[in-house]
Amino acid sequence: MIPDYWQQASSELAQGDPVMAGLVERFASASLVSRGDPFVTLARSIVGQQISVKAADSVWSRLIAALPVMAPDSVLASATDSLRACGLSARKAEYLGDLARHFNSGQIHLERWSSMSDAEIIAELTAVRGIGVWTAEMFLIFNQLRPDVFPLDDIGLQKAVALHYFSGQRPPRGALVGHGERWRPWRSVATWYLWRSLDPLPVEY
Repeated sequence: MIPDYWQQASSELAQGDPVMAGLVERFASASLVSRGDPFVTLARSIVGQQISVKAADSVWSRLIAALPVMAPDSVLASATDSLRACGLSARKAEYLGDLARHFNSGQIHLERWSSMSDAEIIAELTAVRGIGVWTAEMFLIFNQLRPDVFPLDDIGLQKAVALHYFSGQRPPRGALVGHGERWRPWRSVATWYLWRSLDPLPVEY
């Protein structure tokens, strides 16, 4: 699914910002795309922590094969040893179980997210063991298609801003915050274009 705001956001970002104008033109045929169920997206983010993409894909494939369906009930019905046999560490098996419990208990309010702020959803998600602020921000951008998330701790964003706006010098956090203000209310979109300037292959979650 492509965000319905994409064309408007891209056009507005390009106005008055030569860097953005160039990136919007360069990547005119691509856009942010969301796929997947929220539970599956978050579960996969836990599986992929601190391991290579290849290793994460292998573990995920084994999990999908072992569970009847990737859903909270299936995870909770599986013994920890069964999850670990798929390649998960003991800690990640615990994290996956905690995620499933949060979904099943109603502590994660999917039905309310449309009326909740980014900060409220981040607070809800980071209450799950194994989900930090960065993971929650990536989820908001790629799964929920929130238009104005600015992941200050993302290394790719820091590198791209340094490259295009600060002569290659990574800006202090305060300067990065201030710089991002020019892109409101489309900071997710600006971030996506900046990521693409470093890696032209679009990311899909």
